[in-house]
Amino acid sequence: MKTRILISTILAAGIALPAMAGEQENVMEARKVIKQFATQLKGELKKAMKEGGPVNAISVCNDKAPKITDSVSASSGWTIARTSLKPRATANSPLPWERKVMEEFEAKKAAGADPKTLDYSDVVEENGKKVFRYMKAIPTGKVCLNCHGGDNVKPEVVMRLKSLYPSDRARGFKEGDIRGAFVVKKTL
Repeated sequence: MKTRILISTILAAGIALPAMAGEQENVMEARKVIKQFATQLKGELKKAMKEGGPVNAISVCNDKAPKITDSVSASSGWTIARTSLKPRATANSPLPWERKVMEEFEAKKAAGADPKTLDYSDVVEENGKKVFRYMKAIPTGKVCLNCHGGDNVKPEVVMRLKSLYPSDRARGFKEGDIRGAFVVKKTL
């Protein structure tokens, strides 16, 4: 009897281990895609800040970020997006599953977790196909407060944001807050 249980356990583990290894490979690949996207976006934002400050950097998020998203998505085979519980653009409003994950991130942060470490992955069925989904929290850095901070955001920045994003809710953050999340998906 013990032998049969042991064999069943080994067989079950043998099936689960490759699945877990495959998921870990997808997590690693998703992180690389996010890093590629974030590096390109950050480079453009730094350049814009040097050339014209926060008002100039807003144009990067408005004009260049979607192009970077499309480029990295096309070259990687992953669908890339950003979302937030307080989105700047309504197009970045969270889907129900993204909202749930973001709320879990917030709960973990409240319990003491470092936002830089917060991520989530799963495999779901969408339109009859298996899809790997991954989310990584975006912590608010000091430089982010130029456009995402509270009362300290300069009036010219506020005016530019209002003109581009009439439904903007992405303000009032403090350094270390979870500003949003990167979302990447691919069909398996």
